[in-house]
Amino acid sequence: MTTTSTRPAVFFDRDGVLNHDAGYLFEASKFKWIDGAREAVRLVNEAGYFAFVVTNQSGVARGFYEESDVQALHRWMAEELAAVGAHIDAFEYCPDHPEAVVERYRRDSDRRKPGPGMITDLMKRFPVAADGSLLIGDQERDLEAARAAGIRGLLFRNGNLATFVCEALKLA
Repeated sequence: MTTTSTRPAVFFDRDGVLNHDAGYLFEASKFKWIDGAREAVRLVNEAGYFAFVVTNQSGVARGFYEESDVQALHRWMAEELAAVGAHIDAFEYCPDHPEAVVERYRRDSDRRKPGPGMITDLMKRFPVAADGSLLIGDQERDLEAARAAGIRGLLFRNGNLATFVCEALKLA
């Protein structure tokens, strides 16, 4: 019998945590990193944690942009992070919304926060140790998703994300 070693993860909400929430953001030209965000991801990487992004993207369901736009922005973010020696292990997003104007996205989904689906899907795909894992979000629905997935949720409102992560992971 072989065992896969597990390790904890930090699940980052995107808008309002990694970047300033500009409302239905999909263009790199309008993307503004939160102070310390890239460094926070690098700290998570260096501490041996998985780093994931879990983000509701109802702008797709509302017809404001396409899934390919979300994917392109995430590729751009990955390049920006690589430039400072950081990486995200996986980007997860949920394009669904129960009141979508784009019919194929009109549904209730447990992947849409406050549902835990994006988190639990990642925990199935990667050897994540739930104990010691946490989600950093800026909305109550983020914390609800964390609780439903059985991990700790922390509310980030403003400030320097690297400082917040140091305190959260007790790296200081």
